[in-house]
Amino acid sequence: MEKYKDKTLPPEERARDLLGRMTLSEKICQLSTQIIFDVSGDEYRQKRDFRLGSFRNPGHFMHWKDKKTSSPSEVARFINEDVRKTVGASRFGIPPIENGEALHGAQWGMATCFPQPIALAATFDKELVSGVARIIGKEVAAAGVRQVFAPVVNVSRDCRWGRTMETFGEDVLLCSDMGEAMCRGFQSSGVIASPKHFVDNYADGGRDSNESHSSWRTLYEVYLPPFKRCFQAGGAASVMAAYNAVDGVPCSCSRKLLTGILRKEWGFDGFVVSDYNGVRDVCNAHQIADSEAKATAMCIKAGLDAPLPNSCEKNVLEAIEKGYLTESDVDRAAGRILKAKFAIGLFDEPYVNEDTIDGFVRCEAHKKAALNAARQCLVLLKNDGVLPFDRSAVKTVGVFGKGADTVPVGDNYSGPYQGWRADDAYTPLGYLKEFLGGGVKIITGTDEQIPQLAPGCDICLYFTKMLEGEGRDRCNIRLSGEKRTSDIKNAGGMIVDQAKAESGADQESAIVAMAKANRSCAVILLNGAPIDMTGWIEDVPAVLEAWYPGEQGAQAICEALFGLIDPCGKTPMSFPKSVGQLPLYYSFKPSGRGYHYNENDGKPLFEFGFGLSYTQFRIDNVSCFAHDDGLTVEYDIVNTGNRDGAEVVQIYLQSRNCGVVRPVSELKAYRKTRLDPGEKKRVAIKLGAEAFSYYDEALDYGMFDGDHTVMLGVSCSKILQTFEVSVRDGRLYVG
Repeated sequence: MEKYKDKTLPPEERARDLLGRMTLSEKICQLSTQIIFDVSGDEYRQKRDFRLGSFRNPGHFMHWKDKKTSSPSEVARFINEDVRKTVGASRFGIPPIENGEALHGAQWGMATCFPQPIALAATFDKELVSGVARIIGKEVAAAGVRQVFAPVVNVSRDCRWGRTMETFGEDVLLCSDMGEAMCRGFQSSGVIASPKHFVDNYADGGRDSNESHSSWRTLYEVYLPPFKRCFQAGGAASVMAAYNAVDGVPCSCSRKLLTGILRKEWGFDGFVVSDYNGVRDVCNAHQIADSEAKATAMCIKAGLDAPLPNSCEKNVLEAIEKGYLTESDVDRAAGRILKAKFAIGLFDEPYVNEDTIDGFVRCEAHKKAALNAARQCLVLLKNDGVLPFDRSAVKTVGVFGKGADTVPVGDNYSGPYQGWRADDAYTPLGYLKEFLGGGVKIITGTDEQIPQLAPGCDICLYFTKMLEGEGRDRCNIRLSGEKRTSDIKNAGGMIVDQAKAESGADQESAIVAMAKANRSCAVILLNGAPIDMTGWIEDVPAVLEAWYPGEQGAQAICEALFGLIDPCGKTPMSFPKSVGQLPLYYSFKPSGRGYHYNENDGKPLFEFGFGLSYTQFRIDNVSCFAHDDGLTVEYDIVNTGNRDGAEVVQIYLQSRNCGVVRPVSELKAYRKTRLDPGEKKRVAIKLGAEAFSYYDEALDYGMFDGDHTVMLGVSCSKILQTFEVSVRDGRLYVG
């Protein structure tokens, strides 16, 4: 038996044996991919090149023309046909990798749709997020998709960036934890995780894909760590290179990034894909190559393996003919892709069961998990005693805002053409009607009618609506108004960034009018990034940040508003008072003279890690002690209120006398603890040597001598206890 057919051999050995049997053309095909937008029977089959190594799965585009939603079994049948014909077209029966997006759910319709990543980050719950990714992975794998372009682990420190909703926020540790958790979940389901976009991905002003101005120190301290964790702890077997340039070199052809850091420093042994047309743009956008063949060669030699989204066969052959590439370069890239196919069992089980998938995808257990995630992500930003509403005392409810009549899923991924639909998914308005029953009157109207309608209601709710996402970077972080919405253009895929951060004149005026007409009111934010609320926040008594909480979000929101659950999420980003503060993040480095803009004090409206509760917690008996491999912080936490709830205790570090400038505060650990009324728990949080390690002046990493303040709190600003810690000769000392 040929070695590549022997299931008992390691993937590397099977791939090496198969590679040695292949022609140059066959190897190049393994580097090549294909995306077809118009998927309609024979037309699709005529366009598909079944010699190629991977395909953008057809489920995403099956109903491009008729705007319908694909069922899981339809997707599975189409993918099985893809695989069957590809295996048949290969002398060695090599199956393709079907890939696609799975940011917070499978990219084709009728799959379970979880909260957006920014909302998942607000849970501060790594195991919950890993479980979410595990379900997503199982659903996509059931349809035959074996590689997902997720998670997004770019650290977002400017909320004007339109893709902030795809990220886990501003903090390095939180992004690393959540990215690792998602990669573990995907990979454990037999799906290749491809964290993206390596690296940085946005520039000054939140402009997507613009050249990174980050120094190598900033990259090593902020933007690279989440990727490193995805590979070394999350097991991610692939990565997507970013469009932007770093230090003058596009990421797709940066040997320092793709070979020096990724493989030599971190030991990554997976394969690298480009972002869509990222290789072509080395020539056409960055203009550092005079042909696509030269650009392709530059990228492959730098360490990139698969240029997405279309075949690179012509360019690779031309590059070899002109001496830009050698066959050994192709062997290296093709070998990595073949190894990945063997590692996930694609050769051994290339097909999926078309008959059982409809009963599995979006099953009751998965919808229940989506509901739990939605409940955990809600952040109570303001409550002047209005919430929770008394359900028994409410007879008339005013429901306003365009977000009330939209299923709050946000973009199912960042594409402008992607929809999501399920007949049993509720809008907030729809679920309120079910939740409150026929005995309660629901009054709706336009924003202009609020002054007339709101006074006659027992309570009023305003659900916001934003326009944001890929291609919609904002010059404005206000709530979108009608004029603002019509003014935003997505010109041929160009990114229109957001220079302001406010909530939009129309929605802001409506919110203020509601609050003036009826003080028993609340604003529910449906958005993917922090917004400027200073134009109306003082007027309203309650604000619930719901993000885009997914297909079960309407139920979670209603439960929180009426006290069936306690909103226990925490902000994964700082909320600004004005656009002039941006970029705004808590872990900044000290200023040489400490100046801020004259118009504000530099403090956020709501700080990182902030979130209110319907109950109260007491944290005391805090202790800190060192041991050989780090230190441990212990504390008692008691729920002193009359409702069950959860609190996230956060450990921050402030470092001094370290030889290099360190941030004023860095999150180093956190623990979410759920407690019944009156319940008390003793909790221990361990900080290893990693928490006290940093890059010195020479960019060498380690735990060097220095002094640190360990700070325990419930947000980055609300610190309850501190301890002084020093490092001397590799040992930690408390006090």
